Parts: sequence; structure tokens; C-alpha cells
Amino acid sequence: MPVPWEALIPFGLLTVMFGAAGTFIKSSRKFQDQGKTPRYHVDKWEEMMMKRDERLTGHLRGQTDSPTAPANFPTNSVWYTQSTS
Repeated sequence: MPVPWEALIPFGLLTVMFGAAGTFIKSSRKFQDQGKTPRYHVDKWEEMMMKRDERLTGHLRGQTDSPTAPANFPTNSVWYTQSTS
């Protein structure tokens, strides 16, 4: 049975385009996460820690080892907007 050489060109184009799209999406996600691996099965505790990290560093995946918080850290919480009485 002869090989239909005409079909190899579209097959090659599709393979290259799917590979390029997948590589672009993976590199885009990695760039957005500051080079860290993606998080799977995130529970409530991890969500709270991610919100805290975002308040500390300004990025959802950022972490800091500084023992002192930024000056605006106490006032950028949702609890600060609610009444205490």
C-alpha cells in the first residue's frame, strides 16, 4: 500500500502547532507562577495562606522570609473593613 505523501504535510503542521500551543501555555503558566510548579487540590488552609502571602508580597505565589511585615499589612485585610462592635 503506498504512502500518501500529501497527507504528511498537514499532519506535520498539526503536530507542530499543537506542540507549540502546549509549550506556550505551559511557559505562560510557569511565568505567571514565578517559575513554581502548579498547585493541585488546594484546601481552605492553603487558600488562606495564599491570601496572606498575597497581602505580604503582592503576588499570590510570592513568599517572604522577612520577620517584619510591610507597613500596610495590618490595614489591607477584609476584617479591617468590618465593624468591631
